[in-house]
Amino acid sequence: MSGSLYVVSTPIGNLDDLSRRALEVLGQVDWVAAEDTRHSQTLLNHLGIKARLISCHDHNEAERSPELVARLRDGESGALISDAGTPLVSDPGYRLVRACQDAGVAVVPVPGASALLAALAVSGQPSDRFLFEGFVPSKGAARENALRRLAGLDVTSVIFEAPHRVVSLLESLAGLVDADRELTLCRELTKRFETVRRGPVTELLEWVRGDKDQRRGELVLVLSPAARGEQLSEQDRALTRVHAPRASPARPARPRSPAGTLVRAARAPGGAGCSNGKLLHEFWRFCRTYLAFFAGPAGARGRRML
Repeated sequence: MSGSLYVVSTPIGNLDDLSRRALEVLGQVDWVAAEDTRHSQTLLNHLGIKARLISCHDHNEAERSPELVARLRDGESGALISDAGTPLVSDPGYRLVRACQDAGVAVVPVPGASALLAALAVSGQPSDRFLFEGFVPSKGAARENALRRLAGLDVTSVIFEAPHRVVSLLESLAGLVDADRELTLCRELTKRFETVRRGPVTELLEWVRGDKDQRRGELVLVLSPAARGEQLSEQDRALTRVHAPRASPARPARPRSPAGTLVRAARAPGGAGCSNGKLLHEFWRFCRTYLAFFAGPAGARGRRML
């Protein structure tokens, strides 16, 4: 096992969900990098494992990674775990894994429990295609924009949310989706008070408002895909326009002559008595047309002929 980093999934609630392979790996490595060493020490004590714990979290991962990579290159073996579930899924570890790969150190997955996949599996929502959003921003325009984007997607969306913000999230979604749009709320998966309920967003909002117990513990929300008639958000439409394949440029129409433009203005309702303001408006519109023409490909050809 020397010289390898093992990315080990741990239980999300029920300790019996730890795989036999994960137990074996954790018992044999030289050290275990953990998001919260105090929390993980409780797990290792329960398992009877004496491995050394090293902290590796969002605030120190960039500085800790070179040290851990050096240990691995010297022949030590290590494991990376999170507080619960599969590491790197809305948890630290990306920088360490990347640093190991860049240094030629083997990174080995030891799969197991995952709140994301457990919720998706029992949600009753389409699972052939899905987006994992993780935690949306906690407040402000960034939060509203994220929820508006999710509301317009035609795939199932999986969202993590803190219990004290779940009512706010459901209120926002209720204002963005159709009345019958479904959502599955998964709470405390694999634990004593496990709850899974599927229904329209508005119905779940009233249920959570009326039962404070549903605002406790770990929450995963699984939003059904948007119906075909539901509109994408303005942001998504803008992104679609930006990233849409470009069609072959069409040859621009030849601009109308100045005389023709002014004659048409004179022949408009009011005839020869057309106001000077109308003529001036048409003249400026003609000038803009010519500028656009000469700035384009056809204009470039014309300039070469001058």
